[in-house]
Amino acid sequence: MFCNQCEQARGGTGCATSTGVCGKDPDVQSVQELILYGLKGMAAYANHARRLGKSDEAVSAFIEEALFATMTNVNFDLGHLLEIAMELGRVNLRVMELLDAGHIEAFGAPAPAQVREGTKAGRGILVTGHDLVDLRDLLRAVEGTDLMVYTHGEMLPAHMYPNLHNHPNLAGHYGGAWQDQRREFTAFAGPIVATTNCVLIPSPAYADRLFTTRVTSVPGGTRIAGDDFSAVVARAQTCPPLEDCLVRTSTVGFHRTVLLGAADTIVEAVKAGKVSRFFVIGGCDGAELGRSYFADYAAATPPDSFILTLGCGKYRIRNQEHGTLLGLPRLLDMGQCNDAYGAIAVAVALAKAFNCGVNDLPLTMCISWFEQKAVAVLLTLLSLGVKGISIGPRPPAFLTPRVFQILQDMFDLKLTGDDAVADMAAVMAGNA
Repeated sequence: MFCNQCEQARGGTGCATSTGVCGKDPDVQSVQELILYGLKGMAAYANHARRLGKSDEAVSAFIEEALFATMTNVNFDLGHLLEIAMELGRVNLRVMELLDAGHIEAFGAPAPAQVREGTKAGRGILVTGHDLVDLRDLLRAVEGTDLMVYTHGEMLPAHMYPNLHNHPNLAGHYGGAWQDQRREFTAFAGPIVATTNCVLIPSPAYADRLFTTRVTSVPGGTRIAGDDFSAVVARAQTCPPLEDCLVRTSTVGFHRTVLLGAADTIVEAVKAGKVSRFFVIGGCDGAELGRSYFADYAAATPPDSFILTLGCGKYRIRNQEHGTLLGLPRLLDMGQCNDAYGAIAVAVALAKAFNCGVNDLPLTMCISWFEQKAVAVLLTLLSLGVKGISIGPRPPAFLTPRVFQILQDMFDLKLTGDDAVADMAAVMAGNA
């Protein structure tokens, strides 16, 4: 690999020498990479929002300035770079607000919805990724046909928006997280549309049925120009029909607006001792087997607690039986990774209701860590002063030990342990 500040080969986390051949030490390089990864995630969210007609010139100006700060021989000051990283978190909150507003305006007020998981008899199309505009446009393209459309992965939360969920051609949800897609896409007889990140290079078994949109592209697949899905529709009509296979029915759609509508009930239940704690368990998931930690952690939550989940990390825990509390499912699916804004809004509202700070709430965040959007969301949480977040199963590879220690000292940032049950016991005992 090469240092992004020079043309010298680098080793480890820094440049070719301990101080950096271009005058930077590894810690400065590390925070610059933190900024760059965060900007990538924020740009993805901003692009989704822009497609919905939502943008902010101040966001664009910050992206330009922050990128400028990472150029060669511009900024060698670790403290200032950390300030830029925190500002990135605050700006990303604005981006997530824009995207949230765009989703509601375009697709209707979110509400809990029953989702059929599996397939129905007949020809179908599968949509994966995050971009709900693509899903809407595909549904428009199949109107008047007998083609059924199924969501996959991070598209599952689309069902909480009535303008999508109630479309006659949206048949339900198929499959799980992105890391299972090679097996799941091979078994799905129809074409697959990948709208954003979290798509894998396809195997020959389905490459000729895989379509991608805009910047998303893979070898062997077919990239769609613009919003014309006619090629997908034509391909679906030549594919064999799917079988009728009901896997289960699930409930999604506990958007921030839904939970805030029940805030009074939840607050009174906490005061009455009926709710012991709230856990946020989710995030941007990876494929390592060690990530079973999150399933074990969720299984160890007490029955009088709520679990808020979002992002593809939900697939580690959503197949468990968590029961109900206050007439609600204990596991509340809040949406996509960008809906972390909703978890923040709920936490702020609860803190206001209890007349305390967010860090004083009976709230624990245990976040699976994987990619650039996770960096942007984590920086947003840190920029708001949220402390005691656990991430894992290992620290981000681009953070040097010193930079990670700085974040630990500033925000009590933690790594998930090796024993989820012991970690849960420590949380409930007030020792974590």
